[in-house]
Amino acid sequence: MDTTILLLLLQDGVVNGVIYALIALSLVLVFTVTRVILIPQGEFVAYGALTLASLEAGTLPGTVPLLLALGAAACVADLAESRHALSARSLLSIAARDLALPALVAGAAALLAPTKPGLGLAIGLTLAIVTPMGAYLHAVAFRPLEKAPVLVLLVAAVGVHLALTGLGLVFFGPEGSRTRPLSEAQLPAGPLVISGQSLWMIGLTLAISLGLWLFFGLTLLGKALRATAVNRLGARLMGIAPALAGRLSFTLAAFIGALSGILVAPLTTVYYDTGFLIGLKGFVAAIMGGLASYPGAAAAAIVVGLVESVSAFEASAYKEVIVFLAIIPVLLWRSARANPVEDEE
Repeated sequence: MDTTILLLLLQDGVVNGVIYALIALSLVLVFTVTRVILIPQGEFVAYGALTLASLEAGTLPGTVPLLLALGAAACVADLAESRHALSARSLLSIAARDLALPALVAGAAALLAPTKPGLGLAIGLTLAIVTPMGAYLHAVAFRPLEKAPVLVLLVAAVGVHLALTGLGLVFFGPEGSRTRPLSEAQLPAGPLVISGQSLWMIGLTLAISLGLWLFFGLTLLGKALRATAVNRLGARLMGIAPALAGRLSFTLAAFIGALSGILVAPLTTVYYDTGFLIGLKGFVAAIMGGLASYPGAAAAAIVVGLVESVSAFEASAYKEVIVFLAIIPVLLWRSARANPVEDEE
């Protein structure tokens, strides 16, 4: 391996790593707030990429009827949750959030999809379609289980993942899709050629990381999420609703997942089940970061990307195995340093 090849591998590793970093950040966010290991995060990635591809092809994405169905199901769940304290104001709020918003987005998609909207408008519409699904999934599948053990939440997450994967096959078929890059610029840098798409990926990842830091540090909602992550009971006693914190964390995770899909779709062909493998690698990075540290998860994601890139060159048939084996030394090290716990809190 000469220097040029090494630099190319490092470049590919960093580009892949920023995508894994976005996934890892969203997984840490959801787990610290709700104790849910969000296995369906990869489906948000696939849905984001394939929805954008459908809009570019001038067809109505299959995620639009799914959004309407999830909104209706969430409306039923919200009405059942607040049935003992239902008022005209809360009823109007639920109807606007769960019924009017999906209907508005679906109407815009039905109107604009046949016209093959420009890239910027298509990306905005894709985010509008996929992002609310996070809150609706939380209301339907996870909020009723918020007091359940972590193992039960994990089983529920696996069930949601399997359901979304099957629906992805129904909506988009087995064929993969790619989208136009955000930028077709090619910038020479010594022996390397850096694509504009790579710069967009790195820049947006840094922007999202900075936005999350400002959100958690400066806004009231961000501080509420931090309080819920530190002490759920204490946050509840201070008037922070766990349902609101969970809904917000799932919404942010769906937004980050959809954006990740939009960023990765120009670089590789995305299939209905592609997101699962991407999500697993983001999960590896989140575990390396302890499922609690945002900087640790982001740094570990870059390491995962570099390991994958070098493994693909040295032993391409075993690159996935090598990436997932890398988590074992980290788990052993954390296990050796952890204090023994007799019962789950």
